[in-house]
Amino acid sequence: MRIIFSRKGFDSASGGGPSPIVDGRPVSLPIPAGAASRTSYGDLGLGELAHAASRGKHGADDLCHHDPMFTDEGTCLFGQVGAAQTHLANRRVGVGDVFLFFGLFRADGCDPHHCIFGYLEVEEVIALANGVPEWLVDHRHPHALAMHGKNDTIYAGPGRVAARASDALRLTVPEGPPSLWGRPDWLRKGGLSYHDRADRWLRGGRLRSVARGQEFVAEIGKRKAPRDWLARMIAEIRAS
Repeated sequence: MRIIFSRKGFDSASGGGPSPIVDGRPVSLPIPAGAASRTSYGDLGLGELAHAASRGKHGADDLCHHDPMFTDEGTCLFGQVGAAQTHLANRRVGVGDVFLFFGLFRADGCDPHHCIFGYLEVEEVIALANGVPEWLVDHRHPHALAMHGKNDTIYAGPGRVAARASDALRLTVPEGPPSLWGRPDWLRKGGLSYHDRADRWLRGGRLRSVARGQEFVAEIGKRKAPRDWLARMIAEIRAS
């Protein structure tokens, strides 16, 4: 089994600033649209928040890359392509694995920090080069509307977003900066892709995460400690 820490949403490079925390709830703002989109920030009720977070660069009428997509039925659809998808494939990410989506967030008057805001338990992996299912087009998922690359893939399964930005879902240590994480005890040197350098694994249970990158894969196998930790994270996300 694998846990994938998947970076998504606004930041200084994509969108222009952190996503907001509104009334205690993390609201991940999708990045601006690239290859294909039929969804605007206004369609998602995020026009004013996108305008504020981007310092006026984006607003209600601008199209966004609505991905990951969380449905009213309690499922999540997540598309990946290019080098990031190649990395997932090389790490054999598939059915039974879990994505934990995190991003850069900021509440009013607080410093930006990385926070987990949702999850996806993979039940199906859809290689879009083999054909795009009509139901994905009906959902207007951007990866279904136009191929982004030869290895375009959608991961689907149960998933939802967090109702609150609790301390349990925060990755960044209290004093920051955002890339300095307090890692769980089970996550140790050599156990997370893209984080092989020894100087990233600091004393005091801290990890200096890479500045860029999307998919960080932890191979946990059948170990109990990471499975118990993952169950707590999912329960925290599902708490309302």
